[in-house]
Amino acid sequence: MEDATMTGEGRLKHVVVREYVRDLLAGHAPGSPAPSERELVHRFGVARMTVRQALDTLVTEGLLERIPGRGTFVARPRRVATKISSYTEEMSRRGLLAESQTLLARREQAGPGVARALQLTEGDAVIHWRRLRRADASVVCIEDAYLNEVLLPGFLQGGMPTSLYEALDARGLRPTWVEDSISADIASAEEATQLEIARGGVVLRHSRRGIVGDKVVEVSRSVYRADRFTMFMQLGGDTAP
Repeated sequence: MEDATMTGEGRLKHVVVREYVRDLLAGHAPGSPAPSERELVHRFGVARMTVRQALDTLVTEGLLERIPGRGTFVARPRRVATKISSYTEEMSRRGLLAESQTLLARREQAGPGVARALQLTEGDAVIHWRRLRRADASVVCIEDAYLNEVLLPGFLQGGMPTSLYEALDARGLRPTWVEDSISADIASAEEATQLEIARGGVVLRHSRRGIVGDKVVEVSRSVYRADRFTMFMQLGGDTAP
């Protein structure tokens, strides 16, 4: 609840304190100390709760951060998690034209691995969609996606969509969290033929489990040509100021 106490100019007191701190710290380097609550209470003659409300707002905005046991400081830039993107979106980001060729699209019974990943019972109905995926007309990967049919009624009717994630987004089921695993391997004879590489060539295997809310909507297994695709990850560690 906002402090309704007004200044002579008709501004809420916590707003006056907030904007003073904002102006005071403008341009300061991350890790610079903010004025203490005691200093601000003394300067403005307001209650500590009013000062705390002002600082809380700046913490929420990301201008300040609190370090337990140390105080309040100008915040370091917030890290933004890498956006979850589909193959189509990833190729577009790299300036390439994505193309897909459906090799298989059908209703199947979930095997033990797929059922466990989708949090289903073995034998439950799933949608299996296999695609050969290209970028600028060059083969890049084979992808097998398994989808929970209960969440996607009618998905196989009327033709397959251009982008799986666009189709999921239209139903309010685009994954907001994914679990990925990546490993290097040797292509099988069938994979080598489909990927147009020599038998025994090196490939990247990428497995993904896509989750929205408490629902697992997608499990996919992709095999990439290692000479045509590089996977990027952002890693880092924060240090206190």
